[in-house]
Amino acid sequence: MKTKKFLLQEKDIPTAWYNIVADMKNKPLPMLNPQTKQPVKAEDLYPLFSKAVSEQEMNTTDTWIEIPEEVRDLYKVWRPTPLVRAYGLEKALDTPAHIYFKNESVSPIGSHKLNSAIAQAYYCKKEGITNITTETGAGQWGAALSYAAKAFGLELAVYMVKVSYLQKPYRRSIMQTFGAQVIASPSMSTKAGRKILTEHPNYQGSLGTAISEAVELAMSTPNCRYTLGSVLNHVMLHQTVIGLEAEKQMEMAGEYPDVVIGCFGGGSNFSGITFPFLRHKLVDGKDIRVIAAEPSSCPKLTRGEFQYDFGDEAGYTPLIPMYTLGHNFAPANIHAGGLRYHGAGSIVSQLRKDGLMDAVDIPQLETFKAATLFAQTEGIIPAPESSHAIATAIREAEEAKKEGKPRTILFNLSGHGLIDMAAYDLYIGGDLQNYEVTDEEVKKNLSELEQIIK
Repeated sequence: MKTKKFLLQEKDIPTAWYNIVADMKNKPLPMLNPQTKQPVKAEDLYPLFSKAVSEQEMNTTDTWIEIPEEVRDLYKVWRPTPLVRAYGLEKALDTPAHIYFKNESVSPIGSHKLNSAIAQAYYCKKEGITNITTETGAGQWGAALSYAAKAFGLELAVYMVKVSYLQKPYRRSIMQTFGAQVIASPSMSTKAGRKILTEHPNYQGSLGTAISEAVELAMSTPNCRYTLGSVLNHVMLHQTVIGLEAEKQMEMAGEYPDVVIGCFGGGSNFSGITFPFLRHKLVDGKDIRVIAAEPSSCPKLTRGEFQYDFGDEAGYTPLIPMYTLGHNFAPANIHAGGLRYHGAGSIVSQLRKDGLMDAVDIPQLETFKAATLFAQTEGIIPAPESSHAIATAIREAEEAKKEGKPRTILFNLSGHGLIDMAAYDLYIGGDLQNYEVTDEEVKKNLSELEQIIK
């Protein structure tokens, strides 16, 4: 199994995050207060988030934001992560394309999520906050924040989407090992959870529901703040360490990607790998494509509407300008739990609206077929989420073969699938299926949105 890794040194870990908003000609529309419909200011977010990330959220002018040394020191536990040339996959596909992947699965909890978890926990600790809450879909973000909370001595409560709580018990165990309290969502511990369970007793949950519960707990608990693993601008900011490292590593490889791919739920790993490369397109006019790979069962970028919507199901959050399927959208119980979210972050949504990025939706069975081939050729079993990026990379490689032209492809392996083997068992046994959202379902859900953007 031939492979080649491009490795950096500790000194090469970025010293600043890249804020793409500063380079965007069309800035994302502001978040709005749901009652007044007026733009939200940083101080409006202070009761919910740490002050530092609230200010990062609103920063539209600073291209580079310094990474605190304490955060960078913890990054050194696993960063820089390897960039790998996927010779095995290239050979299996018999393609002229060169395929590279950034391996974020080497972090202590097995995914990219630690990049923002450590930053958010650090800022909370620095501001004297003692308790934090969050939601998690497949469990990667909850696991990452559990690790970060323990590192900074914070108490953490995690609302885990119920279907993932049941499908992925070992992710729950990881969180509990690090000392977090894990609650299946929807639960009876919050007003939002009780309301949903009263109306839909067998509801298996969604990220929107879990966010509602975590926000409610944060707002009702003294000295507590909410932390989010995707969607918002400050999360995208923290994740850019991925692409900033990958830039240097592609230089080491003597190549520049024609296309950069990330799987897509709310946008964290996609933004992390693509934004530093998009900078070259925005600033220098570089010809590069970036592709968000989302599940066919939750196709907000490919079939959603650009409109203001809540980030959660109960309507506790500000209104966010996003491509959305509607905050009441109930996604199918696919195994890529981290991608089961109704909307896209405001930065990605604006980039999509301006035609600066592409999006594709991938059926579940295609992702597991791609994941299995990747495991057999590269020796890494990928997370179901990451498998959407792998499937898209394979599509690109097959296109290059048809054209008979070389193509350099870079994708983000956002996490490993070693705790997702139950899903692989179902796939191998022929018990997985595809889920498609009908046009009628999409139309009905979107019809309930207030039309703020005309």
